Amino acid sequence: MKNNSDLKEFQNRIGYHFNDEKYLKTALTHSSFANEVKMRKVNDNERLEFLGDAVLELTSSDYIYKNHSEMNEGSMTRLRASIVCEPTLALCARAFGLDEFIMLGKGEELTGGRKRDSIVSDACEAVIGAIYLDGGFASAKEFITKFILNDLDNKKLFYDSKTILQEVVQANGIEVKYEMIGEKGPEHDKIFEVCASAGDLFNVKAEGHTKKAAQQKAAYNALILLKEQGVDINPKGKR
Repeated sequence: MKNNSDLKEFQNRIGYHFNDEKYLKTALTHSSFANEVKMRKVNDNERLEFLGDAVLELTSSDYIYKNHSEMNEGSMTRLRASIVCEPTLALCARAFGLDEFIMLGKGEELTGGRKRDSIVSDACEAVIGAIYLDGGFASAKEFITKFILNDLDNKKLFYDSKTILQEVVQANGIEVKYEMIGEKGPEHDKIFEVCASAGDLFNVKAEGHTKKAAQQKAAYNALILLKEQGVDINPKGKR
């Protein structure tokens, strides 16, 4: 984020306009930027992240309770975990371009910080906290419903991709194999390429900034491919 016009653009993207933009500026300020320009520690987004995490957990719990009457407590807990976890939040945040607006220190920027799920997901929680303080719980809930709780089946599939894929292929008596097939980029910003395969069922590739992330994306790509081929990707007990 470079100037106030960027703040306006971000607000247009999310469909919420702040009464006091200082909340949004703080939500988008990573600690590395605050340290670099010698801001007070409380002016980075970590306090707002703490608040936004609580608002997100309450909102997602309320949503699951009211919309999934068939679920027991354990199932509701697992679904909530899949919603509020770091990779899912980062996925949601990148969908509306939050990563583009985070203010990072030069060192963090150069070492690929803008691509880190932890930084993006923390900023997302901070934005939720900022909206809560600026417009109240109803406004924060509306934002969460629009950007986090949408398309839950697909997001849960992404979060649980490796586990679900393994269960699907085991029904065919085979195992999923993950193979590292390449890496590129400088040491501080590596991109790993992984191939996931299972007999004649699929052979797909994916990239990620960690080996684990690449495997997860490959598993997700495999599930989408199987789904398109008419394979039931909802193993018993996952419905």
